[in-house]
Amino acid sequence: MSTATPSRPSASPSPAACDAPLPAVSRPAPAPAAAAPAARRRPALDWRVRFAGLSLIWGFSFLLIKVGTDGFAPFQVTFGRLLFGTLVLAVAMAVKRERLPRGRRTWLHLTVAAFFLNAAPFSLFAYAELTIPSTLAGICNATSPLWGMALSMVALSEDRPTRRRVAGLGLGFLGVLTVLGAWQGFHGLDAKGTAMALLASLCYPVGWIYVRRTLAGSGHSSLSLIGPQLGVATLQLALVTPLFAGFPSSFPMVPLLAVAALGALGTGLAVLVQYGLVNEVGPTTAQMVTYFIPVIATTAGVAVLGESLSWNTPVGAAVVLAGAALTQSRPRARAKGRARAQ
Repeated sequence: MSTATPSRPSASPSPAACDAPLPAVSRPAPAPAAAAPAARRRPALDWRVRFAGLSLIWGFSFLLIKVGTDGFAPFQVTFGRLLFGTLVLAVAMAVKRERLPRGRRTWLHLTVAAFFLNAAPFSLFAYAELTIPSTLAGICNATSPLWGMALSMVALSEDRPTRRRVAGLGLGFLGVLTVLGAWQGFHGLDAKGTAMALLASLCYPVGWIYVRRTLAGSGHSSLSLIGPQLGVATLQLALVTPLFAGFPSSFPMVPLLAVAALGALGTGLAVLVQYGLVNEVGPTTAQMVTYFIPVIATTAGVAVLGESLSWNTPVGAAVVLAGAALTQSRPRARAKGRARAQ
């Protein structure tokens, strides 16, 4: 799930997942030598184990959305997801004694970020999965880095187009056309549901760019912005859901458990896990989780939900991920030259 972070941005937005990973976060400054042993506590679980767990949690999120919409309206699923996620982060903030941000301008920016990074994409994915399989939704979500790179080259002066990035964008969108079966005239494809899933993936980079322009360098910790952002998104859905979906007439157990897991694990706990990964191994390694999510989402959809899978879906997904990886990479020669110059 995507969240705002206040740290100085990297050269390009992070890739997204169904819950999209955090925008790039700079590592905290090293502690003084005398305080280093006390400040650096080794996590109970190795970062690779947490990385694998995060991939599984976010990979299964699309399946949980599908199960949730079997018993609840899409807006109800999104509201429940945000509510459970907010509760998890509220507990984390209380344990770490994080304070809420101050200033009307900060809360205004958080309101916009909550819409583009949480309320809108979560709702769009829920509506999309009424008519498209969870496998397709997961793959559509993988296009977020491509949208992000295209938008950042226009909206952010530090992200200039290069041959490598342009080639990556072209390759990625060729993969999208492969997934959608363009040569067959998109036969058998639900256009409305697919468009919603693609629009949801576009919301994430729009939100990232907005956050980078407004909240980067604000002085607040990431967690002190993540929690309130989810809280604001929950309030947004609390206003919208009764108007368009009403209140649930019943609470079937399996869909309810799916929504609770989607919120508590896929939105709350997953954010905390990635927050720790970014601080420990850096944003570049942490955001690699993006490339495992479509694989897990596709496997879960086929194995658990019995969704059909044609050859063009995994092939196109591989091409999409290859294009996304290419847009994020940098030539080694340039990297070595910069290192020598420094």
